[in-house]
Amino acid sequence: MRISELSRRSAVPTATIKYYLREGLLPPGRATAATQAEYDESHLRRLRLVRALIGVRGLSVNDTREVLGAVAEHAGERHQVLGLVLGARPVEETVEEAETEAAAPEPGAAEVDALIGELGWEVSEYAPARAVLGETLETLRSLGAGLDRAALRGYAELAERTAVLDLDQLDPEADPLEQAERALLCTVLMEPALLALRRLAQENESARREG
Repeated sequence: MRISELSRRSAVPTATIKYYLREGLLPPGRATAATQAEYDESHLRRLRLVRALIGVRGLSVNDTREVLGAVAEHAGERHQVLGLVLGARPVEETVEEAETEAAAPEPGAAEVDALIGELGWEVSEYAPARAVLGETLETLRSLGAGLDRAALRGYAELAERTAVLDLDQLDPEADPLEQAERALLCTVLMEPALLALRRLAQENESARREG
């Protein structure tokens, strides 16, 4: 397909596609003339993923390039690809960074580690969500609203069921880049909807309890 067709099918302006080509976010097409090239379905899939990484996840061009490079290294590993695209896996971890984190554990890290161990979850030790959860638990505790272990486990089990629904939305036969794009869109764009559903459910439960 020509670049105009690639633009039409991806809903990305031609000028933006040319910019992505210059920045190395898209591989060059097959040259058919001095100023013309042909593109295929792989370009379309990658372009849609680039659009999702920049427009939905909010990554910079440089960060997107790094993520795409890491995705290429793990092209045959769907679990790793999804983790990289969703930010659950770091693009790279230096020895110095690992040693610094080990020497200065994040707030609430021990509690998060214990919970993950109880649940039997397989989670990367570098997953950013670990730090977010630990900091949140520490803040709740400092305000006198800490969660006991039973309550915390209940929320975790609810999240586990939500994760099953999330991954059920992915077509196991789809190309890994298509899966990654859909996972990113569903995760980021569904989060406000999940929060809204929680608020509605809270109102309903309060009304039910109060009669």
